[in-house]
Amino acid sequence: MPTFESVSFPGVNNTTLAGTLDLPDGEARAWAVFCHGFTLGKNSAAASRISKALAGHGIGVLRYDAAGLGGSGGAWEDGTFSTKVADVSSAVGFLHAQGRKVSLLIGHSLGGAAVLAAAGSIPELDAVVTIGAPFRPSHVMHLFEEEMQTIRQEGSAQVDLGGRSLQIREELLHDLAAQNLTECIRELHLPLLVMHSPTDNTVGIDNASEIFSVARHPRNFISLEGSDHLMVDRAQTSRAADIIAAWAGVYLSA
Repeated sequence: MPTFESVSFPGVNNTTLAGTLDLPDGEARAWAVFCHGFTLGKNSAAASRISKALAGHGIGVLRYDAAGLGGSGGAWEDGTFSTKVADVSSAVGFLHAQGRKVSLLIGHSLGGAAVLAAAGSIPELDAVVTIGAPFRPSHVMHLFEEEMQTIRQEGSAQVDLGGRSLQIREELLHDLAAQNLTECIRELHLPLLVMHSPTDNTVGIDNASEIFSVARHPRNFISLEGSDHLMVDRAQTSRAADIIAAWAGVYLSA
């Protein structure tokens, strides 16, 4: 039966990130890193349930909290999309230091955009999976559109995101606006699985179409019918994990 282990490792800007290793019963056939969405954390439905289910398929997964979320140190407001990308590499480096080669990157929501941006700089990857990912990282700015003028005038603003009050700084706006994933996706040279719900009201299905159209083969698209953006339905996360395990099994090296 799969188990889990709490871990911590260095992130960027001298932060310490709290992670969970979801461990298969017996030797893992491959290792993966799961990057969560904008403010969601490692225990969000998508991150925790998919990671646990993948462990049941023999794939060990490291999921972790971004700085300032959950058990991680640092201040969330100091983070940008660029630091999110850098922390994907930090998580991969942590597993590599343990002798665990990371074969698979999985990202949900903005975490999907982050793994697309990070993948090109990580050697020995075998495949990448995105779930409900935006094509443009700046897409998340619609979540605090009403506060944009205040952020630009005063340098920051408190914003209610997912039921919690978080500070958004102007540095984040600049960093998000500067990102363009087109070349990252086009030059990925790795198998890519794009998963998206056609009824996603947070990140529209057109984002999946744009990612898929830019990506080169081998590429696959799976429609997550009936799922919302946060994937709170347990049946949907189980289905997603089953599909990821079956699809990735063709590419993953032990």
